Amino acid sequence: MRARVGRDRGSASVWGVAVIAVLCVVFGVVLSLGHAVVVRHRAAGGADLAALAAADHWTDGEAAACDRAERVAREQGARLVRCAVVGEVSDVTARSGGGPFTAEARARAGPAGVDPGDLGPASRGLAGAGTRERASLSLSAAPLDPVARPPSARPHVPP
Repeated sequence: MRARVGRDRGSASVWGVAVIAVLCVVFGVVLSLGHAVVVRHRAAGGADLAALAAADHWTDGEAAACDRAERVAREQGARLVRCAVVGEVSDVTARSGGGPFTAEARARAGPAGVDPGDLGPASRGLAGAGTRERASLSLSAAPLDPVARPPSARPHVPP
């Protein structure tokens, strides 16, 4: 009997170390997934706001509108990959993150009722090949009613 008891001595420590190692791996996977979600949301938010900024400044020309979009995307923690302004519609792609945690999002903004297929040949290269997420926005062509929407609820685009 005595020989059998001696062989089991310390086995709880080995099991404890194994359980802790498994929990550390699970915790690392959960943290990685959380980081991937944050990067994806940062790219989507940057693309959405950059598209709105470019659509808001389409009358200044494509270069000025895309410069505004790039600045807004950078302030959101994303990099502007592609920007095109065709008429009143802007189409942008933003990228966020780095290494294995890179996300790309595409957003389009313009007046309501504009069919993206009617934008002509200038927009054909903007199909978003290789993008991981797509987002669409439409701005209302009607002016905002200041009574119905207080100034604090309006989106802020830095000058």
